[in-house]
Amino acid sequence: MFFAKRLIGGILDVVGNIDPSQFVPSEPPPPRRPVAYAEHHESDEEKQFRRVFQQLAGDDMEVSPSELMNIMNKIISKHGDLRTDGFTIESCRSMVAVMDSDSTGKLGFHEFKHLWNNIKKWQGIYKSYDTDGSGVIGADELPNSFRAAGYPLNDELFEMIIRRYSDENGNMDFDNYIGCLVRLDAMCRAFKTLDKDNNGAIKVNIQEWLQLTMYS
Repeated sequence: MFFAKRLIGGILDVVGNIDPSQFVPSEPPPPRRPVAYAEHHESDEEKQFRRVFQQLAGDDMEVSPSELMNIMNKIISKHGDLRTDGFTIESCRSMVAVMDSDSTGKLGFHEFKHLWNNIKKWQGIYKSYDTDGSGVIGADELPNSFRAAGYPLNDELFEMIIRRYSDENGNMDFDNYIGCLVRLDAMCRAFKTLDKDNNGAIKVNIQEWLQLTMYS
């Protein structure tokens, strides 16, 4: 019990030094809409993306964690300049969970498109901050790369993230970088949703806390 109190207290101290207004999470994906609506209101680019999505998602028009893993690993296999051990089923479950706004356990069209656009943006940041061309981002390059993605982390929180997502030398490969940013983005969006009066503080009960932390 003492250890749990000390751990939670330490985390709260770290988070308490953060100004939420400095973080710029992406806009949440739009609500799921009927296909008939989409056909009449989507741009040509969105319609083209929907056709690609239909090929990737299959008959149910949703992407499961295993399907997401296959998609991501096929894509990164074509990018030799990105160092990665490959996206695991566990990391893809986590990505689906934090992007799954309607709690189906899979990603619908808009959820997947939202994730896809973020990954493309973050891939560009990753490559631009891999200044030595090693295929990974070193510990000295990571702070600015997170800042460029919209997340200016304080030193304490950044050290926690390095311990969780980097290797023993402090280097972060592509799948861990993306997995970390997907989760960071989703948790910041959740915070902003709960911060009704926009004062940088929220109050949650145990049920809400578990819902936020366990399905992610």
